[in-house]
Amino acid sequence: MAVVRVTGRDGVERMLDAANGSQLMDTLRDANTGIDGTCGGMMSCGTCHVYVDPAWGDKLPPKSDDEQMMLDAIGELVEVRPNSRLSCQIQVSAALEGLELEIAPPV
Repeated sequence: MAVVRVTGRDGVERMLDAANGSQLMDTLRDANTGIDGTCGGMMSCGTCHVYVDPAWGDKLPPKSDDEQMMLDAIGELVEVRPNSRLSCQIQVSAALEGLELEIAPPV
């Protein structure tokens, strides 16, 4: 289990318990943060887009080519930052304890 600090689109911070081995997207979706995860984690919709605190950038696995392509594609609709990630591609582990992120605007 990892506790994740999430800033919603309304600016309100929440602490969420995320189960080890799950996709972060599932925790965010189930907590009604505005994350849809429409494609179920297949990197084909971009509705799980988040901005990860830059301090965590090197602590997460690098973006795959497919993740980067989806971020590039949604960049025509919403702001994509260097710290943008698809939360479906972040697997929860105890190493993510204290992860901070912001929910990106809807696609």
